[in-house]
Amino acid sequence: MAGGQGTRLRPLTSNWPKPMVPVVNKPIMEHIVELLKRHGFTDVIATLQFLPTVITNYFGDGSTWGMDISYVTEETPLGTAGSVRNARSVIDRRFIVVSGDAVTDIDLAAAAGFHREREAMVTIVLKSAPNPLEFGLVITDADGRITRFLEKPGWGEVFSDTINTGIYIMEPEVLDLIPDDRPFDFSKDLFPSLLEGGFAMFGYVAEGYWTDVGNHEQYLAAHRDVLEGQVDINVPGHRLENNVWLGDGSDIDDSVALSGPVLIGNHVKVEGGSKIREYSVLGNNVVVKRDNFVHRSIVMDNTYIGPACHIRGAVVGHNCDVKSGVRVDEGSVLGDDCLVGENAIINQGVLVFPFKTVDSGATVNSSIIWESRGMRSLFGKRGVAGLVNVDITPEKAVRLGMAYGSMLPVNAQVVTSRDGTRAARILKRAFMAGLNATGVHVRDLEMTAVPVNRFTVESHSDQGGVDTRTSERDRQWIEINFFDEHGQDIDTNAQRILERIYSRNEFRRGFVEELGEIYFPARAREAYTRALEERLGIEAIQGANFKVVFDYGYGAASLIMPGLLGKLGCEVLSLNAYTDEKRLITDIQPRADSLRKLGEVVVNFNAHMGLLLDGGAERLAVTDDRGEIISGSRLLVLMVELVSRLMPKGVIAVPVNQPSVIERIAAPRGFEVVRTRTDRSGLMAAARREGVVFAGGGGGGFIFPDFMPAYDAMMTFARLLEFLALTGESLSTTVEALPEFHLQSRVVYTSWENKGTVMRELLEAHADEQLDTTDGVRIDISDRSWILVLPDPEEPVLHLYAEGDGEVDCQAILDRMEAEITGPRG
Repeated sequence: MAGGQGTRLRPLTSNWPKPMVPVVNKPIMEHIVELLKRHGFTDVIATLQFLPTVITNYFGDGSTWGMDISYVTEETPLGTAGSVRNARSVIDRRFIVVSGDAVTDIDLAAAAGFHREREAMVTIVLKSAPNPLEFGLVITDADGRITRFLEKPGWGEVFSDTINTGIYIMEPEVLDLIPDDRPFDFSKDLFPSLLEGGFAMFGYVAEGYWTDVGNHEQYLAAHRDVLEGQVDINVPGHRLENNVWLGDGSDIDDSVALSGPVLIGNHVKVEGGSKIREYSVLGNNVVVKRDNFVHRSIVMDNTYIGPACHIRGAVVGHNCDVKSGVRVDEGSVLGDDCLVGENAIINQGVLVFPFKTVDSGATVNSSIIWESRGMRSLFGKRGVAGLVNVDITPEKAVRLGMAYGSMLPVNAQVVTSRDGTRAARILKRAFMAGLNATGVHVRDLEMTAVPVNRFTVESHSDQGGVDTRTSERDRQWIEINFFDEHGQDIDTNAQRILERIYSRNEFRRGFVEELGEIYFPARAREAYTRALEERLGIEAIQGANFKVVFDYGYGAASLIMPGLLGKLGCEVLSLNAYTDEKRLITDIQPRADSLRKLGEVVVNFNAHMGLLLDGGAERLAVTDDRGEIISGSRLLVLMVELVSRLMPKGVIAVPVNQPSVIERIAAPRGFEVVRTRTDRSGLMAAARREGVVFAGGGGGGFIFPDFMPAYDAMMTFARLLEFLALTGESLSTTVEALPEFHLQSRVVYTSWENKGTVMRELLEAHADEQLDTTDGVRIDISDRSWILVLPDPEEPVLHLYAEGDGEVDCQAILDRMEAEITGPRG
């Protein structure tokens, strides 16, 4: 399969199909052809699509390699399976599918033998990988029969580390199951269909080396692995001492310092005083003038490097002319035929596309033209976040706005909001400019609470929303959250699309008459509070004459709640009930201190309860009439108790890391409990399912889908008042009657390399026990005790959650699991 464009490898693949990009001075595909020959495969069909003549001109009929190579070209993209189906007329027997752009030394003959022994219809060659997130996971039973596919999973779904290498052995009848009238993929379309149809599909876990050369970092890593001898492939040249490979006709001055492993191609000239250090590769006909320093870098064929240059951790393409005194830093890539003037500096991570000129003395800090940058995840646990004016700059905000706008139709409408800080205001304005530039209109709510934004999006049929506000965890950080047309967090698929558009600069640029407008909706807050009131039993609440203490934390809820509290007939004592940027940034107390102080005020005021809202009014914590703090899982259990007593029967959605006492409360009252992922978007997605009446997590975020399927602390507070009015009980009395439960958590360090292996081994070790793989691996120990192992998506740690019969039991469960995780690997 040699039709790949290799977009993530650009600019190296701007002029070359990905299979023709050189690894140790030979095209990747040539290494694959040699591997096939070594294992007895001599009849080859190459499926081509992008720049096909580059491949056909190089390989011809294959006779140079002792092979018989023919070609089939796609006129339009047909998908991975469709491209092979396109060759159906010349495939008349069992065949192997191999990617032409991966580096591997896997024993293909052994894989074919495994296929014959199992009498399989399809055999997928698998390989253990340290970081399986970017690949499709394949789950097999003890005999190798495939039981499940996971396409590019999140860490919560990683309970195996065997990935799909893209190498398949197939019977020819499989091709008849592939349609010829539309694009069709092996992993996404064919294999799930075969699995569902009960066909004999097996996974062969291969030894040896395999890597997908998908980005620049992997490209450099593949060279390092080859030069270290980790891969059994043919490195051209004569191997000298100290792992130096030297090509024919090369002229290396005696004063040159060569620190192996390095590869010097044919007819290379390196002048005196230069240092060619470890993991460097010089292509054929390269000239390196005097006093150069090259380290961990690839310099491709026919390139000239002038005197006194410094090239470290970079790639320089074919036919480049690099003048004297140039510095090319880590992660930078120069495309083919570039001219770099004297004393220019190409800073870290910069991509210079083919046929570009860098002026003498220039310092280049960003890519010369828009295209793929080495992929870096934009989205974390809390949207796009980072240090103000360091990670998140106005320039980046404009580009984020353009990326988001490019996902939406021209003339779409997006609702924006922020908190009271200048940083949020500046970055929101920059983001709005980016949206307008793509032809998207903005309905700006200015400073308001997050639920108002979400409500406005859904109630007015807008196409999305964006909220920008300072992080409560670090006042130097800003968080930008994106909402879909329902006012919910955008899903992971939308995040990937936005990130791809952003990283490649593939922005839509509106014509003058298409540029977006900015509107300021009137009475958005009033519309929100009016809709909220319509969902409540106002008379019951008013009759209870509640006394409430509110700590707004200088947040935007102070602009919304006073009017609502008046209509609910509450007597209110308000704390920090105004917006003040200076206090918002510098004077916020730690949450625990704020809750303790709130409890004291509740007791002194003789109030029914106290409420502490987060800055966006999405999450809350409560103190009861005795000043006792109710937060986390305890608050969730309280809400489940009240919901199951007072709301119509339905479904309650809670994350897998919350206590099983929830089922014991809800089930006898006719409620079904469903478990969700632990992240906010997972809970919100569950809230949209039919029959769900309540959803809540352990962080103080709760959802009442009959109003809005998203976190809303203001609605939660109002519903809590309504429930207490209907029961006639005090909050402390209700809490005291809750069943006892014990839940504890722990963080265990696990390297990125071991995460997938740990999860796979846990799944295998506990295969005979009651498991839940909704998010991570949860192992039920008894009716009231369990352990959950959940990989963190951003850090090299595993989160452990345990419920037990007491604090000591929880600690013992956590201790046992930590010992199992950190013990010696088999």
